[in-house]
Amino acid sequence: MEPSGREQEPGAVRLLDLPWEDVLLPHVLSRVPLCQLLRLQRVSRAFRALVQLHLAGLRRFDAAQVGPQIPRAALAWLLRDAERLQELALAPCHEWLSDEDLVPVLARNPQLRSVALAGCGQLSRRTLGALAAGCPRLQRLSLAHCDWVDGLALRGLADRCPALEELDLTACRQIKDEAIVYLAQRRGAGLRSLSLAVNANVGDTAVQELARNCPELEHLDLTGCLRVGSDGVRTLAEYCPALRSLRVRHCHHVAEPSLSRLRKRGVDIDVEPPLHQALVLLQDMAGFAPFINLQV
Repeated sequence: MEPSGREQEPGAVRLLDLPWEDVLLPHVLSRVPLCQLLRLQRVSRAFRALVQLHLAGLRRFDAAQVGPQIPRAALAWLLRDAERLQELALAPCHEWLSDEDLVPVLARNPQLRSVALAGCGQLSRRTLGALAAGCPRLQRLSLAHCDWVDGLALRGLADRCPALEELDLTACRQIKDEAIVYLAQRRGAGLRSLSLAVNANVGDTAVQELARNCPELEHLDLTGCLRVGSDGVRTLAEYCPALRSLRVRHCHHVAEPSLSRLRKRGVDIDVEPPLHQALVLLQDMAGFAPFINLQV
């Protein structure tokens, strides 16, 4: 009988009668958002088993697909059987995510290549220790606004994550030059993208060491690093031929002459040349002046 009480029409095929491994998992459930999977698993025991089988084989999990505020119980259920994850993003869980929630997930998923934990302030070194020890293929890691990240935690990553290419340490204010120097010396050869933005403890010593040890560096964000100056930028220009973008807004000790060499190479810099800024200011003061050419 159908759930409505009506008899099934002759020849009709129910959804769950379709092959799970060959049809439903790769062609149906793979297109269903995570938030809908939570509802689908409540329909029946059979649907719950189907959803659990799908979740066990997930390669990518982004908590934002569930909603802006995912409950702890929902996250635990969604990830309890996951053992094949390659990408994990948990920023929406930042208010409550703890080591106890995350460490078991990391332990079951040694193939993780990308982990995003931006703003997850309830974590500790224990999480990074588990990540470094259990996920040797890690390539991308976001720890933006994680105030608990310090030099010791960063050393563990540098020692045990040989594939690391992209690292976001925005507003990790406990990080100092010494930790970045160690990271550059241990993992600089593979680093392609690094953000040290909003950290007044980072200065030219760290930037120069990055330049000398990171020949493949393409993107560097130093926004608000008040101790970074022209010496560091000149070293980047000399040793980083692959550099494509540099962020130095609010780095008040970085002068235009140190940036000009990078501009000539086509590096995208978020600070306009002084002459351009002056012309824009002149336009603002005098109104539109078609005779002023801003192409300098």
